[in-house]
Amino acid sequence: MAESWSFLDAFEPNFRPLVVIELAKGTKEETIKWFTKRIVDKKANGGAQLLVKPLVTESGDENIYLIGASHLRLLLGAETVGLVKECNDNSMRTFTYSSRKTFKDFAVRRLLTSGILVQIFPLHDREELKKLRQSWYGRVKVGYQPLDEIRCYFGETIALYFGFLEYFTFALIPMAVIGIPYYVFAWEDYDKYVMFATFNLLWSTVILEVWKRICAIMTFRWGTLLMKRQFEEPRSGFHGVLGINPVTGREEPVYSSIKRQIRIYLVSLPFVCLCLYFSLYVMMIYFDLEQWALDYHEENESNFSNLMLFVPSIIYAVVIEIMNRIYRYAAEFLTSWENHRLESSYQNHLILKVLVFNFLNCFASLFYIAFVLFDMKLLRQSLATLLITSQILNQFAESLLPYWLQKRHKKRMKKRICSLKTDTDLSLVEQVNLEKEMGTYFGTFDDYLELFLQFGYVSLFSCVYPLAAVFAVLNNITEIYSDALKMCRVYKRPFAEPTANIGVWQLAFETMSVISVVTNCILIGMSPQVNALFPDAKMDLILTVALVEHLLLAIKFIMAFVIPDKPRDIQIKLARLEFESLEALKQQQMKLAAESLKE
Repeated sequence: MAESWSFLDAFEPNFRPLVVIELAKGTKEETIKWFTKRIVDKKANGGAQLLVKPLVTESGDENIYLIGASHLRLLLGAETVGLVKECNDNSMRTFTYSSRKTFKDFAVRRLLTSGILVQIFPLHDREELKKLRQSWYGRVKVGYQPLDEIRCYFGETIALYFGFLEYFTFALIPMAVIGIPYYVFAWEDYDKYVMFATFNLLWSTVILEVWKRICAIMTFRWGTLLMKRQFEEPRSGFHGVLGINPVTGREEPVYSSIKRQIRIYLVSLPFVCLCLYFSLYVMMIYFDLEQWALDYHEENESNFSNLMLFVPSIIYAVVIEIMNRIYRYAAEFLTSWENHRLESSYQNHLILKVLVFNFLNCFASLFYIAFVLFDMKLLRQSLATLLITSQILNQFAESLLPYWLQKRHKKRMKKRICSLKTDTDLSLVEQVNLEKEMGTYFGTFDDYLELFLQFGYVSLFSCVYPLAAVFAVLNNITEIYSDALKMCRVYKRPFAEPTANIGVWQLAFETMSVISVVTNCILIGMSPQVNALFPDAKMDLILTVALVEHLLLAIKFIMAFVIPDKPRDIQIKLARLEFESLEALKQQQMKLAAESLKE
C-alpha cells in the first residue's frame, strides 16, 4: 500500500498534490488496494502511472487520497490529451513531448483519473487563486475581466462563458441607452414603438455575428480554435451488457439503440408534452388571477388595489422559477435513464428538453397577452415583473445563498480546526477538509440558460418595455462579480475543459433572434401607426407584414453569410499553420522515402 500522510506529517516537497479523490466509507481493503494499484501502475499494465498518497486525518475514518504526478508524466499526459501551448514563434500548436523545448514555459495542469469514488476534484492553487481574485473582483472597477488569467486557472470553457457574459453586457448598452429616453418621453405612446422594434431587429442579428468573430479571436489566442474532436469515451453513467466496441476493439458496456429510442419517444417525449400542458394550465390560472386583480382595482380604486395589480405577475414569476427548477431535475433524471453512451449526446438531449420547457414556461404568457389579448399595457407590466423577479430570484439562489452556506461551513471548520485562516497559512490537510465540503460546479449550463432567457426578454418584447435592457445590464454587472465570487470562494475548482466556441448555445441564441424577427414584425403590424395605413384592407396589412418579415429574415441570413465568422488576420494565420503542417508532412515523407532507397 502507498505511504500515508498523518495529520501532523511535514509536507513532502517532491510530491505536489493536484487532485483529491474521496472513496465511499466502508470500502473494502482489497478494493482500495486494487484502486491504488491502478493509479500507480505503469501504463503498459493498465495503470495511470501517477502518484497517490492516502491522507490520514485525526478521525481516520475518511478514504481521502491525494493524486499527483511526476513532471515527466505531466508532459506526456499533456501530449496524450492534445493540449495546446504557445511556441517560441508565438503560434499556438498541439504540445508534443519530443519538441517540448520549442514551447514557451511548457507545463500542464490537467489530469484525468478514474475509479470508484464519491467525488474527485483538483485542489485550488492558493497563491494563483489569490492573484486571480485580486485582479478579477478584488476591487470594483470599470474595465474588462482578466479572461486570459481566468482561462489559465479554470480552463477555456469557463473563460469563454465569462467572455460571453462580458460581451453580452456591453452589447446591451446601446439598447439601454436608447431605451431610457424612449421610456421617459414615450412609454405610454404605443404609436412610437415601431422605431424601437426596428432597431431591435438589427441589434439582435448584429451582436451574434460580431460575437463569432470575438470568440474566434479569443480561442485562436488560446489555441483551441482548431481543436479536433477527440474520440469520446463512454460516459460514467452509461451501462449495459459487456460487448466489444467495433471501433476500439475493447470490451465495454453495450446498449441497444432501439431500447434507447423507445425510452425517448414512448416515455421522455410524452412526459415533456405533459409538462408543457401543465405549464399552459398554470398560465391560464395566472390570467384568472389577473382578471380578479383588475376587477378588484376597478371596484376599489385605491393605492392598495393599484399594488394588487402586480401581485398575480409576481406570484406567476415565482411559480415559473420553481417549475423550471423542478423540471430541470426531472429532465436530468430522464436523460440519464435514456442511457446515452456519450456525454455529448446526453448534453444535447438534456439541453433540448430544458430549452423547450423554459421557453414555453417563460414566454407563453407574453405571446398570449400580445397576440391573443392584444393588451400592450398588460404585456409591459408582465414583462417587467417576470424579468425583474427572475433576476432577483436567480441572484439569490445562485450566488447569495451558496455564499452564505459556504460562510457557515467556514465557521464550522474554524471550530473543528484551531486557528484556521481562510486565505493564508492553510496546511494541506486543512485545505483538503475545507475544499471537499465546498459546492460542486456542474458547468456553464445554468449560466448560459439564464442569459438565453434574458436575451429572449430583451429581443422579443422589449419594444413595449424599453427598460428591459437597462435591468439586464444592471443584472449582468452584478452577475459578473457574483459568478466570479462563487467560482473562487464557493465552489471546488472544476477540471479545465478546452473548447472552441459556446457550442449549441450559439444555435439557441440565433434561433431566439429569428423568433424575435417574427415577434417584432407582428408587433409593428399591430401598431396604430401601421394600421392607419390600411384602414379597410386588413388582408393587405397581413400580407405586407409577412412580406417585410420574410425580407428581414432574408437580410438576417445574408448578413450571417457575408460577415465572416473569423477576422481576416485569423484566417491568414490559420492558412499559414495549415501550409506549414503540409510542408512538414512532405518533408517527413521525403525523408522516409530517402531512407527506404538507401536500404
